[in-house]
Amino acid sequence: MSNWVDFLPLLFLVLIFWLLIIRPARARQREFLKTQNALSVGDKIMLASGIFGEIASIGDETIELRIAPETVVTVNRQAVAKVTPAAPAAGSDD
Repeated sequence: MSNWVDFLPLLFLVLIFWLLIIRPARARQREFLKTQNALSVGDKIMLASGIFGEIASIGDETIELRIAPETVVTVNRQAVAKVTPAAPAAGSDD
């Protein structure tokens, strides 16, 4: 019985580590992969560097991003931070 009680603080620390570090990291990773898999041509996105643009084409590892009417840049697919929602129409009252 004494040996089991000696390991209780260590088990408690492992549980706290799992709850505060590993579990949220896995959730972020799942969300990131879901975002990566849902990308499609025409989506408005924001890169990790803060650049906004529209996807012109998608490759296996790269994306061509239209950042201005005649400007297309090639970026790594992993640089996509989030898909931005479409702006509401100027005349709509929601």
